Amino acid sequence: MSLQPGIQRRGEGIDGVHWNIMGQVYTPKSVTEDCFSWHALLPPETFVPPHIHPTQDEYILVQSGELDLVLGGEEIHANQGDLICMPRAIPHGIFNNTGHDVNCLFWVTPTGKLVNLFRKLHNLARPDEVVALSPAYEVNFLPPKRAADVMDL
Repeated sequence: MSLQPGIQRRGEGIDGVHWNIMGQVYTPKSVTEDCFSWHALLPPETFVPPHIHPTQDEYILVQSGELDLVLGGEEIHANQGDLICMPRAIPHGIFNNTGHDVNCLFWVTPTGKLVNLFRKLHNLARPDEVVALSPAYEVNFLPPKRAADVMDL
């Protein structure tokens, strides 16, 4: 997996791929052993529950819209143009509470097994299946603190 020179056009993914991950659309932009990047469209009221990447640093560049996050136990808010840095082993969750679509560029380093996880998660509808599959691909979802937390998300 070496970086290929050129341009990944807006709306285009590698090999025409777009993944539906729990209602969000992920479009892979580049994949090497060192880095994996993807465009993400997060529709209103979608989220990625708190989780940990034990072997990867993750970044989000908010291209349009705003995001609420839980990062290392703190609630934070990111605006358009902000870069969010999420070091490996730090719990983080991502929430679109705006009522509007949010467009972001995500990337992780190193790539690890995340591309293969996204391939497995494509079109899965049940969150429990996502949570069960993810540890084998180096992503660990955290249990809710209380049952009501799931409803609050």
